[in-house]
Amino acid sequence: MSNKNKYYSIQFKLEVLKIYKNEIYSLEELCSQYGIPRTTIYLWSEKYERYGVEGLKDSKGWKSYSKEIKQSAVVDYLSGKYSLREIVSMYEISSKSVLHSWVKRYNGHRELKDTGIRRTHSMTKGRKTTWKERIEIVQEALSNGKNYQETAEKHQVSYQQVYQWVRKYENDGWDALKDRRGRSKSLEELTPEEKMKFEMRRIEKENERLRAENAFLKKLEEIERRRK
Repeated sequence: MSNKNKYYSIQFKLEVLKIYKNEIYSLEELCSQYGIPRTTIYLWSEKYERYGVEGLKDSKGWKSYSKEIKQSAVVDYLSGKYSLREIVSMYEISSKSVLHSWVKRYNGHRELKDTGIRRTHSMTKGRKTTWKERIEIVQEALSNGKNYQETAEKHQVSYQQVYQWVRKYENDGWDALKDRRGRSKSLEELTPEEKMKFEMRRIEKENERLRAENAFLKKLEEIERRRK
């Protein structure tokens, strides 16, 4: 049986995590001793820190994602600002292969659709916030060791919002948390998705202009033929 399909009890996962946290073995020795990939240990550790023992339970059934979550995850990944692992963690995606399938579909210009939306207790819905609120939320997240889930639940915002606000602050300061909607962006500020849409609109306008010119020239040719 492959590691991918192997069942591990919660007790076993807790034992491995205890050894991992207490550094009884090096990560390489731990992986070799128990025959577990390091990515699996990282995943168990992240889920345990975020949800406790509940996060170590095996998922029963298909996990659902909204169209908005899929698009946001893909755009963030294509921006190059976040690693594959960061995107998977930030958007609570079940695996890297799931994200890869979304990226492939997106790059193939196929629509990303909702997949049976059923929000779990750990996924607080995002809401509109003020600049002052975002600053307070980031300050709290930093003070509690970046416990994004706890901060999100306390302020009734989504995990993704808290994660993104903290990253924006760390990269560009408090001004980066301001709502930029309504302000025209320069070409350098556009995301890869926005740049692609901008280029598509430019090409469409250029094609429309060329079609209009061709139609006009054909009309002139027709008029000239009639005069002869």
